Amino acid sequence: MSEAYIDPFAVLGLERGATAEQIKRAYFTAVREHPPERSPEQFKRIRAAYERLRDPDQRLESAMQLLQPWPEPARRRSPPKLSFAVLPADVLAVLRALTELDRSDWRSDYAKVTLEP
Repeated sequence: MSEAYIDPFAVLGLERGATAEQIKRAYFTAVREHPPERSPEQFKRIRAAYERLRDPDQRLESAMQLLQPWPEPARRRSPPKLSFAVLPADVLAVLRALTELDRSDWRSDYAKVTLEP
């Protein structure tokens, strides 16, 4: 199974619309806080995030992979009320669908009659 996608903007502590200069500044700040000698795993995450955001094409790809929160509806809808009552119209509709009650074309059942002498 693949590893969960890590937000490179969050790793560097940036907003999604950060410029190239802000990305570079955040990278060097994060590297000073977590040098590879003291915390190699954190440094690897920081370096991978910087590599993703350094290239504009990869930055766009990363931005497209991030999930945007779904907007809340203006008003809450109540769930529809279900009725389990059996109505005669529903029974007839099922019978018509499963049988030939509504059939009006009987031509396929007619056969030519020939009399032999």
